[in-house]
Amino acid sequence: MSDSYAPSAELTAQANGQADLFDQAEADFEGFWAAQARERITWSKDFDQTLDWSGAPFAKWFVGGELNASVNCVDRHVDAGNGERVAIHFEGEGGDTRTITYADLQREVAKTANALVELGVGTGDRVAIYLPMIPEAVFAMLACARLGAPHSVVFGGFSAEALHTRIADADARVVITADGQFRRGKPAPLKAAVDAAIDHGDDESPVEKVLVVQRTKGDVEWTEGRDVWWHELVERQADTHEAQAFDSEHPLFILYTSGTTGKPKGIFHTTGGYLTQAAYTNSVVHDLHPETDVYWCTADIGWVTGHSYIVYGPLANGATQVIYEGTPDTPHQGRWWEIVQKYGVSILYTAPTAIRTFMKWGDDIPASYDLSSLRVLGSVGEPINPEAWRWYREHIGGGSAPIVDTWWQTETGAIMISPLPGVTSLEPGSAQRPIPGISAEILDDEGKPFTEPEKVGYLVLTKPWPSMLRGIWGDEERYKETYWSRFGPKYYFAGDGAKYDEDGNIWLLGRVDDVMNVSGHRLSTAEIESALVSHPAVAEAAVVGANDETTGQAPVAFVILRGDAAQRAEEEGDALVQELRNHVGKEIGPIAKPRQVLVVPELPKTRSGKIMRRLLKDVAENREVGDVTTLADSSVMGQIQDGLKK
Repeated sequence: MSDSYAPSAELTAQANGQADLFDQAEADFEGFWAAQARERITWSKDFDQTLDWSGAPFAKWFVGGELNASVNCVDRHVDAGNGERVAIHFEGEGGDTRTITYADLQREVAKTANALVELGVGTGDRVAIYLPMIPEAVFAMLACARLGAPHSVVFGGFSAEALHTRIADADARVVITADGQFRRGKPAPLKAAVDAAIDHGDDESPVEKVLVVQRTKGDVEWTEGRDVWWHELVERQADTHEAQAFDSEHPLFILYTSGTTGKPKGIFHTTGGYLTQAAYTNSVVHDLHPETDVYWCTADIGWVTGHSYIVYGPLANGATQVIYEGTPDTPHQGRWWEIVQKYGVSILYTAPTAIRTFMKWGDDIPASYDLSSLRVLGSVGEPINPEAWRWYREHIGGGSAPIVDTWWQTETGAIMISPLPGVTSLEPGSAQRPIPGISAEILDDEGKPFTEPEKVGYLVLTKPWPSMLRGIWGDEERYKETYWSRFGPKYYFAGDGAKYDEDGNIWLLGRVDDVMNVSGHRLSTAEIESALVSHPAVAEAAVVGANDETTGQAPVAFVILRGDAAQRAEEEGDALVQELRNHVGKEIGPIAKPRQVLVVPELPKTRSGKIMRRLLKDVAENREVGDVTTLADSSVMGQIQDGLKK
């Protein structure tokens, strides 16, 4: 391979992930995972069966074992004499900082757990968390895990409507939020969305208490008897808490991801298997050495990357890590590199969207900071294009740091396909091969595996894995239908297209269904369409994900307007388009705003009424329109194109 990058001998010698892991996993799949679980996790009661797949596709891992995720992430490090090790270097957007050791973390998590008990939270109760990137978000998640109360973290950029559906589906009794959050140097409200989500006007809300962190000190509406200030309740609690052990299969968290029906899916993960694979992958893929590394995953805790590679994986491994509240360009475009230099960050895990943005800003910005501490770089959220990969290595990694391009999903819980930095000769733009212990193949349209290079197919997983989702919350049938029906019950279909190159490396090609990947965040076309149609001007809408240089994909909407609105569009087209974009932002969140809203006279439909989105995608990406013979009216695409040229 002319364009491959072999690891240095020095890196290979000290790497956590060595080539023999592949042989061990191949020789004894269950024995391999049992060894990872016992080596990396502290069990209150050892498991007596590694995998129970008798109820497939519902797995049970480490059956009979008992543990507490919070104890594994906090207490055992203190007990091992590492209480003074820094767990979190917190950097606020405005420059405020906090240094939190493992001993500090233990006290804060204990106080938060005691506060939640006072609010009536018990084992099995669901708690919704709607917070910015502040340490209290980590305290809250670990306190829930300590009590065996599954948490449902909702990204702080989501709207009141999106928050409402997630609270209702999880039947959350308590919501943890903040008065506001800092974004681009200004305070933005947060609690107001919680109030609107609870006082929604339809069914009675399950929420009994709202625990509010004071972050921006802005004015908030207050509901006496329901709302409680964090600093008043948590600070007066005892700073010790006796944790109990839970069954390995006890639910740890629910995380909602967009579904093709428009109704978000509550993906839920359980404790033992998830924690094992999160810790294992953080160790062997990121090559984390907790005694010497400073690790920084730039994700938000509202996404699965923040769960697995800020909270559970790194803390289970005893890492020292950076948590940053703000955006990459506040107060200036060198903010991230300033943080890397300040804390001596050695492992950086971020998204291709961010890397492409930095490329646009210019090479001179990172060049003015000392980034020599960086030794491993990671990429997550979507496939990274080779040009961005090379720029990342050259300008951020000093021309030598390996890049681990990781493929995984909310559903998989942890990294599945990735190079190992001390083993793999890296190929820019490819996630390369399944990590030790994971089995994947690419299937053709008939569901048959193939290995021919450059042929495009469907990525599937062929064996259960410890951190796999255990279902969709409250909907077993939807779980089976969504993930296990496309190619029959023996294959988990990930929803992504893929191909091999001539060296057998896997190249991910993005989503093949009606879910798009915007800046590494999955958004459902159906959910955006529902939001558009809820506007009184819109009669019908179709949304596609179009390739976008910065965000990977961007929503492009095609709308048919109602009678009066069509006249309005003639007169004030841009204003109406902006109104529709803002409406989607209000209903779902700013990330879902369509890049373009194109007003069309008709949508391309088959005789059965199905919208042919691939044809709209051709238009959105300025390609020649494909085969129109299956349309009920083949002239529609001509009308659309003619209308857009006006």
